[in-house]
Amino acid sequence: MRSQGHLPEVAVLTITHVTEEGELTAEPVKWDAKKKPPHIVVTESGRSRAAVKGDRVLAKLRKVKPQLYQALVIRVLPGEQPQPVLGVFVATAEGGIIEPVSRKNKESFMVARGDMAGALHGELVSGVTLPGMPSLGMSYAKIQERLGRLDTPRAASLIASHMHNLPALFSPEALAEAEEALLPVMEAGRVDLRRIPLVTIDGEDARDFDDAVFAERDGDGWHLLVAIADVAYYVKEGSALDTAAFERGNSAYFPDRVIPMLPERLSNGLCSLMPGEDRYCLAVHLWIDGQGNVKRYEFIRGLMRSQARLTYEQVETAAQPDDGLRMTDDRKQWITNLFGAYAALATERDKRGALDLNLPEYKIQFDAAGNVMAIAPKERLEAHRLIEAYMIAANVAAADFLLKKHIPAIYRVHEQPADEKLEELRNLLKIAGYSLHVGAGIKAAHFNRVLKASASEPNAFMIHTAVLRSQMQAYYAHENLGHFGLALTKYCHFTSPIRRYADLVVHRGLIGALNPVKREAIAQDPALSASPRRRIDNRLPDIALHISDTERRAMMAERDASDRYKVSFMSRHVGEVFPGTIVSLNEYGLFVGLNANGVTGFVPVRNLGGDFFTYDKRHACFKGQRSKQVYALGQPIMIRVQAANAITGSLIFEPERAPVPPQPALRPKHPKYRHKHKQYRK
Repeated sequence: MRSQGHLPEVAVLTITHVTEEGELTAEPVKWDAKKKPPHIVVTESGRSRAAVKGDRVLAKLRKVKPQLYQALVIRVLPGEQPQPVLGVFVATAEGGIIEPVSRKNKESFMVARGDMAGALHGELVSGVTLPGMPSLGMSYAKIQERLGRLDTPRAASLIASHMHNLPALFSPEALAEAEEALLPVMEAGRVDLRRIPLVTIDGEDARDFDDAVFAERDGDGWHLLVAIADVAYYVKEGSALDTAAFERGNSAYFPDRVIPMLPERLSNGLCSLMPGEDRYCLAVHLWIDGQGNVKRYEFIRGLMRSQARLTYEQVETAAQPDDGLRMTDDRKQWITNLFGAYAALATERDKRGALDLNLPEYKIQFDAAGNVMAIAPKERLEAHRLIEAYMIAANVAAADFLLKKHIPAIYRVHEQPADEKLEELRNLLKIAGYSLHVGAGIKAAHFNRVLKASASEPNAFMIHTAVLRSQMQAYYAHENLGHFGLALTKYCHFTSPIRRYADLVVHRGLIGALNPVKREAIAQDPALSASPRRRIDNRLPDIALHISDTERRAMMAERDASDRYKVSFMSRHVGEVFPGTIVSLNEYGLFVGLNANGVTGFVPVRNLGGDFFTYDKRHACFKGQRSKQVYALGQPIMIRVQAANAITGSLIFEPERAPVPPQPALRPKHPKYRHKHKQYRK
């Protein structure tokens, strides 16, 4: 039957376009009318999962104009290719249903008896969608893997890793290569660094030690040595280990476990700079003056032996006059020298004007059974800043060396904030009583002036958060484009090859440049241009894009797991009241961070009270039309935990309000109603 040029209330649509603002447009799958199909705008609300161009969706339609419809997505229909499914299995008489564990993907799937794979009620399962027509509004899926019960401790990181498709298992070939790796020995071309008192400084729970440091006086300045694990010795280009490391791109660090980039035989063993053990390293000597400026540097390939495995807390305490630690005089002197050189590096950092954000971080603590016991703030120590300064100096030297030698490499890039982000930040700062540099040439130092001015004010957290959100996300590129946040014109990642593929690529470039025989051979023989090294160089743009994507993937998974653990902890406090701060707003409500533990929950507009609240984006607040109540960014607020869903990681708050005293009934003003009220009849 030919359509008469209008659409039904419910129809199957194809997403045809996605604008830069994220607006979706669609066309009906079936359209028999002779005239052009109407324009269909897909609304955000009601979308079961984020639809993309080419998706088919089942949508409810509302006619706005003769040739304009608004579509509310009921669900995204499975395509020809099977789509991954992750959720909780709910047993039914006919088989079961997979309920989603994601807040964004709210689509459930039916499972036939023959596709259950033995799954039990309440288990976390993964699977794929199956082709065919939906039944009872749901598509079918087949279970492929049982992941354990959802109510078991430490399930959050398991959910997050599967939701974001993090590779968890290594191939047999990669594991075999790791097992075949041999203990390091002194070999020709390496420098023996085993007599130098290099030490590692890491967190108390760290297991892979990438870097070791040493410092000593050099006239009016300092001589530094930063030694980094020589991962490139064990992970050869094109090997199974290299393929596995590239696929992962980086290690993923969850509150309760790690998904490493390399097998544990290497990441926690032969590549880890453990105390008292000989290890291959790629090191850089740095000579700096009293103001922290690098006078010269030298890269070497060496064999080292860490003299001590120190924690940040130990180093911080040992730096105090009365440390209370039974530490040898030698170790005390090592730490004293490290802090002396750090003071010079800090002087250069401050003069350079690196962005100096100070936002609290929190650590999730578990009991012996794996349940969340507490969420406590991490203490920011000078020992943390010390290691950061040493690593930044080594990274800058690596970038400078590669650029001067014209060695293709991967650089760490951080661009200056976008104009629209800066404008939003300026409006916010203006409301708070601060101003930000206007015009071209904005620098990180301009942000620091605002951060310093607000440091002792009640709105300091809000200001620091707003500045952070105005920044661009750093990424990897095959071109050196500088690092805005660090106020550096050249920068790369060199110091963590155990956990970042970018650093491994940089190491290979440095090692190639340090081998003059190989360099000369390549220069004299054009046939070597097709060597693996050159092929890798040609692939650098693709490698940079890939590892930027894997970094974002790991970051989202890590954040997702942390959020779920936090919600699990807060589920024991439903109904309780906590002080918090409004850290963000959108048209749907407020995000409030709790002052005690940094947990962030959402306050929907409907929870703000009986008034009608409107969102004022320019002034970053909600305003009540009758009560004139204002909820503004950075405002302190007492909230009550209304709901905490550990399955989806959803945490809902509501403002805590004082009891409202009963109000006298309003007296009618119109004379004809007066006879109905006793107070008037008197």
